[in-house]
Amino acid sequence: MSIIHLHNKSFEPYLPEALILEKVKELAEKLNHDYADKKPLFIAILNGSFMFASDLFKYLTIEAEICFIKLASYKGTKSTGQVVTAIGLDIDITNRHLVILEDIIDTGKTMSHFLPQLQNQQPASLKTAILLHKPEATVFEVPIDYCCFSIPNKFVLGYGLDFDGYGRNIKEIYQLISE
Repeated sequence: MSIIHLHNKSFEPYLPEALILEKVKELAEKLNHDYADKKPLFIAILNGSFMFASDLFKYLTIEAEICFIKLASYKGTKSTGQVVTAIGLDIDITNRHLVILEDIIDTGKTMSHFLPQLQNQQPASLKTAILLHKPEATVFEVPIDYCCFSIPNKFVLGYGLDFDGYGRNIKEIYQLISE
């Protein structure tokens, strides 16, 4: 892992692929235990969670379904403060056990907007599984039931996370070098 450059910004290695996969596997083991015989529906939030969701599903041994929705609140390296739903949920979730898969929670705005919408549809349970959480950046308190990593309030990319559309294909997670 070495320094990479995107859009005139430099990023340094932060989390290696092996460590990410180890934590994702540990999360899958917890979910396999907690959701045995419940047949949960995983709702992955695009675009950022696609790699996380894919790797997690490889380690799940329980009966489970997955669907994808698209929510967005970022432009460049900053949250816009506005949540846009680009692709919505098209599955009946009434009395279903739901697990929301999200790549990152920083301000919490996206989840604080989305979770009440799901609760209104009366699921049997609703939990969140997050790859990365930035506690220092959290403004909107949202429940985080499962979390792989707590990280400092630095901009990160790779493993599905992007910088204006680029960097999602990087297997590791990199952080912005202070300017």
